[in-house]
Amino acid sequence: MKTIKIGILGCGIVGSGVARILIEKQALLESRIGARLNLKYVADLDTTTDRGVAFGEGVFITDANTVLNDPDIDIVVETIGGKGIAKQFMLKALENGKHVVTANKALLASFGNLLVKTAMEHQVDIGFEASTGGCMPVIKTLRESLVGNRIEGITGILNGTCNYILTKMSNESCSFDKALAEAQALGFAEADPFLDVEGFDSAHKLAILNALAYGMDINLDDIHVEGITKITPMDIEFAKEFGYTIKLLAISKNSATEVEARVHPAMIPNRNPLSHVEGSMNAVTIDGDATGQTMLYGHGAGMMPTASAVISDIADIARNIMTGARHRVPILGCPQTNIRPIPVLPLSQISTPYYFRFEAADQPGVLSKISGILGECGISIKIVHQKGRRTNGTVPIIMITHLAKEENAQKALKEISTLDSIMNQPVVIRIEETDN
Repeated sequence: MKTIKIGILGCGIVGSGVARILIEKQALLESRIGARLNLKYVADLDTTTDRGVAFGEGVFITDANTVLNDPDIDIVVETIGGKGIAKQFMLKALENGKHVVTANKALLASFGNLLVKTAMEHQVDIGFEASTGGCMPVIKTLRESLVGNRIEGITGILNGTCNYILTKMSNESCSFDKALAEAQALGFAEADPFLDVEGFDSAHKLAILNALAYGMDINLDDIHVEGITKITPMDIEFAKEFGYTIKLLAISKNSATEVEARVHPAMIPNRNPLSHVEGSMNAVTIDGDATGQTMLYGHGAGMMPTASAVISDIADIARNIMTGARHRVPILGCPQTNIRPIPVLPLSQISTPYYFRFEAADQPGVLSKISGILGECGISIKIVHQKGRRTNGTVPIIMITHLAKEENAQKALKEISTLDSIMNQPVVIRIEETDN
């Protein structure tokens, strides 16, 4: 029976999980793959911390170059993270003719085009199922299962930290800061949650999904990104009154000539299945012209769910090695010669309904002034809601608009914010009315 040798770089949470499955489920994997997966090395600078895994003699080492330069290693698993040394190690592995499996979405979103080009030049594969959606098989779904579809759009809850915080705020009417503190205490949020709560983690994932869905270069730079730090319990309560739930969404929509790509908080109707995805769970809906809507749901992070996705890539590459296949399934879903740049529609040109909240002085004529400015900017009001929730002498004025262009909405908000009767900056949340 053929033996395929594997080296892991980094033995943190994910790396430990991958090692555990390779060691503890060796017989199961062998029976399903038809080859023996041998974990030859695990390289990490810290070899003293107990990972709860029974490594064999000589497996745990400190020198990553031993893994990268060993001619017997077939597959290198990168679980270091970040865009520094991980990039150097991945490039060296590919240049040395080794297949690479990674969960590193930040690296792929920023340097994925370079990594794919290098893999093609050296006739090796890159597996990255674990980079987006944890254990949800969204990469395989786009790259293989939906190959006969023109993908028309993707909408996803792709960050468990943000989803946990928004769920907590919605269910318990607590502040963002309190919900974040609990998420950190439970291990759902990092000590520095910036990439999560400001939306960048979701943007990394969306850049990868867009490339697979539309046959385009990985393009992170043109994705509009907003986080959830400005969402308040008041806005969540008003959303409930109107039949909406607030979620941090990664959204892309495919037209004939360009792609929408944006990450921001959005109000979605309670009939939308994504509105019921709670806690740290992730979910993504994919709209294909043949299938209609497909929804995937699962743990987006965590040791074993992420390790499971890494193992799926190892298994795919192992099967390719056994048959002598190279790039049987193109890394980005279609042959490299067919990958093309597709422009991303500027945010100013998108159109959605909007939720506006203004903190207005409790005096006559304010509502008419706001409505007048919106009308002059071509924005039609669907709902106006004003309650006597007086705070520091102001009352909230809530408006839901019909479909409006972003540049018009921003123009109106800029003018409204200069009114003497408006205190603080208006709150704006886009509304995704469709069920996708």
